[in-house]
Amino acid sequence: MICVAVTYIVKAGHEEDAAEYFRLMTSPSLAEPGCLFYQAHRSPTDPYRFFLYEQYNDQAALDFHRASPHFEKHVKNGLLPITESRTPEIYVPLSA
Repeated sequence: MICVAVTYIVKAGHEEDAAEYFRLMTSPSLAEPGCLFYQAHRSPTDPYRFFLYEQYNDQAALDFHRASPHFEKHVKNGLLPITESRTPEIYVPLSA
């Protein structure tokens, strides 16, 4: 399993646009083969700060997600242009 955790800070005036892009990504992402979890969060104290947590079966599933038409439309062409900063982290579970 691969876990992806990304913190986004969006540009002022684009907070609601960002929230909508995250909403538009949720259902199609969860429908992808190998996507186990996809949940966007918004800070209750900083309206510009968003946190995205995702889980995928493996690297192939994550690659599939990043190559999807909805990723191209809503992330590459929608969210990223209104993002001030983005901090992605990838994690793998510890063996039990």
